[in-house]
Amino acid sequence: MIRRPFLLLAGLLALAAPLPAAAEGVDVGKPSMLRNLVPADQLERSSARQYREMLREAAARKALAPDDHPQLQRLRGIAGRIVPHAARFNPRAGKWRWEVNLIGSKQVNAFCMPGGKIAVFTGLIDGLKLSDDEIAVVVGHEVAHALREHARERVAKSELTNLGAIILGEFVGGGRYTDAFQLGGNLLTLKFSRDDETEADVVGLELTARAGYDPRAGITLWQKMSAASKGEPFAWLSTHPSGPNRIKEIERQLPQVMPLYERAANGR
Repeated sequence: MIRRPFLLLAGLLALAAPLPAAAEGVDVGKPSMLRNLVPADQLERSSARQYREMLREAAARKALAPDDHPQLQRLRGIAGRIVPHAARFNPRAGKWRWEVNLIGSKQVNAFCMPGGKIAVFTGLIDGLKLSDDEIAVVVGHEVAHALREHARERVAKSELTNLGAIILGEFVGGGRYTDAFQLGGNLLTLKFSRDDETEADVVGLELTARAGYDPRAGITLWQKMSAASKGEPFAWLSTHPSGPNRIKEIERQLPQVMPLYERAANGR
């Protein structure tokens, strides 16, 4: 039987009003309009079902960390400082039932599903010996995917391909496309584009900084990732390609986010 999942208090979200992301910090523009072809609430319900099933399977393997697990408490503490800033990039985040869980596995992996369902594998935290700042960068990056609705966009693009332009026109024109889109696909294995990954890096850095974690940890994180990948490839790198260009982009964004970090670190 699954324990009651960790739910970040909705009141925390009130600490940050849903302001335009470009008002201060990074500027990533508006999300893709394609995402509007997929109803957000349906996708989030599908996400919640898949997340719950994943937790059940992990619990059956005795791999689901209990609430008093030190690393889970550490992870939830970090996420608890990031989530209140989520509404700046997506007002819907204020209504999400955020959950954070830790799964015992050698996999070097983490994700945030639509609707704020976060999971991190011990292989990432322990295997790479991540600092709190580096964990914050990971969580910020994954949360950014959910806030920018990259999964919603991926599902839309996939279904557009499946339906075809002619059929799509009929569905969209008649308002019947909702039933045509198959939202039950595996959201745990979606692969994002390089543009999605760059956007998640950028938004994630701002979330990290606003939470009072050092965004420069993005550089050391990817240095560790690159070093580890030279041995045995692991799950996170299959969907999060590393390399010098990624670190250069992080370095390019630091001037925009360091003032936010310094202000948060100084309690202002």
